[in-house]
Amino acid sequence: MKIVFLGLTAVFCLNANLIFAQKKPNVIVIYTDDQATLDVNILGAKDLVTPHMDKLMLSGTTFTQFYASPVCSPSRASLLTGKTPQRAGVPGNAGQDLSRKSGLPPSEFTMAEMFKENGYNTYLIGKWHLGYQPETRPNQQGFDYSFGHLVGCIDNYSHFYYWGGDNNYVGGPNRHDLYRNNEEIFLDGQYFPDLMVQEAKQVIENKSEDPFFIFFSMNTPHYPYQGYAKWIKYYREKGVVHPRDLYAAFLTTQDEKIGALIGLLEANNLREDTIIIFQSDNGHSTETRAYHGGGYTGPYRGAKQCLFEGGIRVPAAISWPGKIPSNQFRDQMSVNVDWMPTLIDLCGFDTDTSDMDGKSLMPIILNENAPSNHKAGYCWEFKWRNGLTWVARKGKWKLYSNPFDTSRRDYTYSEDFVLFDLESDPGESNNLYHREPEVVAELKNLYKTWKSQQ
Repeated sequence: MKIVFLGLTAVFCLNANLIFAQKKPNVIVIYTDDQATLDVNILGAKDLVTPHMDKLMLSGTTFTQFYASPVCSPSRASLLTGKTPQRAGVPGNAGQDLSRKSGLPPSEFTMAEMFKENGYNTYLIGKWHLGYQPETRPNQQGFDYSFGHLVGCIDNYSHFYYWGGDNNYVGGPNRHDLYRNNEEIFLDGQYFPDLMVQEAKQVIENKSEDPFFIFFSMNTPHYPYQGYAKWIKYYREKGVVHPRDLYAAFLTTQDEKIGALIGLLEANNLREDTIIIFQSDNGHSTETRAYHGGGYTGPYRGAKQCLFEGGIRVPAAISWPGKIPSNQFRDQMSVNVDWMPTLIDLCGFDTDTSDMDGKSLMPIILNENAPSNHKAGYCWEFKWRNGLTWVARKGKWKLYSNPFDTSRRDYTYSEDFVLFDLESDPGESNNLYHREPEVVAELKNLYKTWKSQQ
């Protein structure tokens, strides 16, 4: 059977290369913002109305143990470079001040630059959050066209960023943030998710002979929760309690927009020619502006801004009708650094992946028994208000240094280290640090080695 499978895989790769040499697929990456680990109906959030996300994920392969960074900018940096945030130069959120240099360094080779090199038209539609300085903006990072906001979030109607906090930011704490190709534009009162779909409509309906790459980087369900009134009413009538009522309404509004985007592909006979990747950037927010929550993580502890599972384990899937197996689920540990090598495989590019930390997910997609790309271990490092915190992961074991939990759960740890067996304890409630000294030593050494390579 193994020989037969390898033969089929070889045939697939050969045929794929022949197909792709004739016609390159379009690619859309749908990146949602602060969507919780299980907040799609098919993943377990049965109180949600998410028919379009459900259909998209079931039309391809869904990953149930997929990881990103705990906050926005590092997650996007990894996606667009195939590197860890540290190696990509974005270990934390990009600043929003012209006087301070932060964001994705122009020297990094991005996914947009890769597609551009291979004859694609490239578009950023939505949130950037990888640099406010002119040299770090999307048009300087491989995107032919960009529309959206540069910093972490905006009000969806005024398009103002209201959360600077002090006057050290350009224009004070509250400032307008909507740009098209580096030029500030004003579209007062127009709903930002609608504007994103309108921009995509222009790309799709006016498609040239060249394929396109769209980074459809959504501002939902990130605060402020501004879902359609009909969905707020729906969830309240269903008895959904606050703040999940507002979060859920915004998430279902997001689902409508994803449906509209896919509908545009179908109406223009492009769905079968288009690869779609779907992923959240990190876990749900429990910040004050998010009413301290609303997301659903099931058994998983944690939320955005921490390294417990609920902060970094995210919904993720890839779909390409007729090319990617449908209605498939994979539990192998995978990371968003893997998307760039995967697209290189699927599109038949000659791009060198030797400097990337990710590996193609195609072996896993084609074989449910294939090993994880990261079975030898993987590390995350994050500096937040609680100082430097890090995780070393190998197989079922997860060592967490300086742990803190943003999910406002009842149980906390005062120890400097916690060790969890994720197979038997996915909720990370039983600290095995003192019972498994050999595992602890191995994972500390794994982190030490990883750190020296960043």
